[in-house]
Amino acid sequence: MTSAAVRARAAGEPARRLVRLGLDLSKWDCLVALAGNPNVGKTTVFNALTGLRRHTGNWPGKTVTRAEGAFAHRGRRIKVVDLPGAYSLRAGSADEEVARDFLLSGEPGVTVVVVDAARLERNLGLALQILEITDRVVVCLNLVDEAERHGVSVDAARLEKELGVPVVPAVARRGEGIGALLDAVAEVAAEPERRRPRRLPRRRSAGQDLGDAAAEALYREAGRIAQACVARTGRGAGRFERALDRWLTSPVTGFPLMLAILAVVFWVTISGANVPSAMLASLLVDRVHPLLMDFGASAGLPGWANGFLFDGVYLATAWVVSVMLPPMAIFFPLFTLLEDLGYLPRVAFNLDFLFRRAGAHGKQALTMAMGFGCNAAGVVAARIIDSPRERLVAIVTNNFSLCNGRWPTQMLIATIFVGALAPPALAGLVSAGAVVAVALLGVGFTLGASWLLSSTVLRGEASTFSLELPPYRPPRVLQTLYTSLVDRTLVILWRAVLFAAPAGAVIWLLSNLSIQDASLAQHAIAGLDPFGVLLGLNGVILLAYVIAVPANEIVVPTVLMLTVLSLGDPALGAGAGVMFELDSAGEVAGLLGAAGWTTLTGANLMLFSLLHNPCSTTLYTIYKETGSVRWTALSAALPLGAGFAVCFLVAQLARLAAGG
Repeated sequence: MTSAAVRARAAGEPARRLVRLGLDLSKWDCLVALAGNPNVGKTTVFNALTGLRRHTGNWPGKTVTRAEGAFAHRGRRIKVVDLPGAYSLRAGSADEEVARDFLLSGEPGVTVVVVDAARLERNLGLALQILEITDRVVVCLNLVDEAERHGVSVDAARLEKELGVPVVPAVARRGEGIGALLDAVAEVAAEPERRRPRRLPRRRSAGQDLGDAAAEALYREAGRIAQACVARTGRGAGRFERALDRWLTSPVTGFPLMLAILAVVFWVTISGANVPSAMLASLLVDRVHPLLMDFGASAGLPGWANGFLFDGVYLATAWVVSVMLPPMAIFFPLFTLLEDLGYLPRVAFNLDFLFRRAGAHGKQALTMAMGFGCNAAGVVAARIIDSPRERLVAIVTNNFSLCNGRWPTQMLIATIFVGALAPPALAGLVSAGAVVAVALLGVGFTLGASWLLSSTVLRGEASTFSLELPPYRPPRVLQTLYTSLVDRTLVILWRAVLFAAPAGAVIWLLSNLSIQDASLAQHAIAGLDPFGVLLGLNGVILLAYVIAVPANEIVVPTVLMLTVLSLGDPALGAGAGVMFELDSAGEVAGLLGAAGWTTLTGANLMLFSLLHNPCSTTLYTIYKETGSVRWTALSAALPLGAGFAVCFLVAQLARLAAGG
């Protein structure tokens, strides 16, 4: 894009564009845009400026939407917009388009371009493009400490002279240089006409497109400036990181190490969540629930209202909190530590060739990894994929990642049917291994479904994938805990609670409304049972998954409640429509055995827990991301169809083996 074209586009209808973006500059003295390449610390600078705690991650493409914050400095009200990372104003992905459109049409009062001091030449290309648009620029030379650790020194004064705009060295994660950055922003906002930024001369090159010639000239200039301003002071830490990368990205050692890390994360999550889950269940179910029932009775509530509110709505919510909160509180910090360390891009690097063979994009490995925490988060993360076709592939197949809500079912069934086969000392490890095996099966289905979609309804060639491996960075433990527990765990927990409450009401109504001396739930179980048995499951399991569409976390207590209801022995449970859990896996095994469960039932339940339709939160997110009922329906039908087919096949093979 030529300089004249950029200026013309930036000048067109700014007021209307600002209204569309939701920005009212009458409330602010200055609008500041934060721009830069992916993974240069823009969000960390944003947090340091505004005092907010927006989540950061050590992998490219983490920021995929605009974030806004505000602060006051020198009596001026300043609004800051953190833009997604972009390598160029020639946007190729949805997140880069967000950054480009805002820079071209948002008319920010000041643009702060954040660059990585250790990778200056790579970052200067975008900075020089932005200088073609506006004079009101401040360059934040971030990650100075990391550059020094790698033996790189940047002459900030020389860089400022070369670019013609203020350059402020900073270590944003420690707050160093933020005060100087604020002062520089205030000065540029107050006196923009005094700045004379560097701009490249425009020449036509014979036999070559003007845009290509301009791009080559721009990156040559970026290299020249970096060479003039950067000095190598020593070997630094690069040698150790290169050695570590040889282990983590090697085709020989990369996959075993990746599987070992995944197994450790699951084992710590499974083992660590047992005690706090039991404590929460004891508090919310064993203590608070009876108090609420007594309160309802003393308040004169009819018996049906008391049961509907507290046995139904409250109890479902309590089970979701007690079952979902502890695993998330363990898994998300571990996952965030891997993000901060910079390991997730290495996972994408290892899996890239598999996704390319499947006709998908290498970045789908990152969205798949996000899906292990929450499928809805994995769907949103698909915005980092440039190609609309490949983005759809990533969205439709994300449900094959074993999300947090399905762990309780996996852990319980693995403990009963797999861990119980091992010595007690190894039971936890064997159970974790079974869950990991199911998770890996999900990866296989992700690749298979991606290939199927890429060969049929989403046919096309896989696009090129240039992945920037970020440097290894020491994790920030306190920031990780805050981000994991507040920004992820509590937000997702609240969303699950909102869906679980009506699910509890439905469960109670189905169990307590009767037709011809049998509850609606018993009629549904009887109707679904023949189909369930054909799949190696039963009617209880199928009904539980229909009810648990709002939240997978309530599958286990719903299965137990419906099992007692189907057995016709209320003494085994807590009453019709009252979800419960037993004190030990042995008691659960006894109850399920009395209901006719076999090893085949348990194994197929683990498979069906992986292969079934997404929860309502994920389906809603898919619809919001695609804007299409058709793609949302396909996202639900594809894993459900796979679940029915796989369970039927396993059941038939088991019956053939038993008959033989």
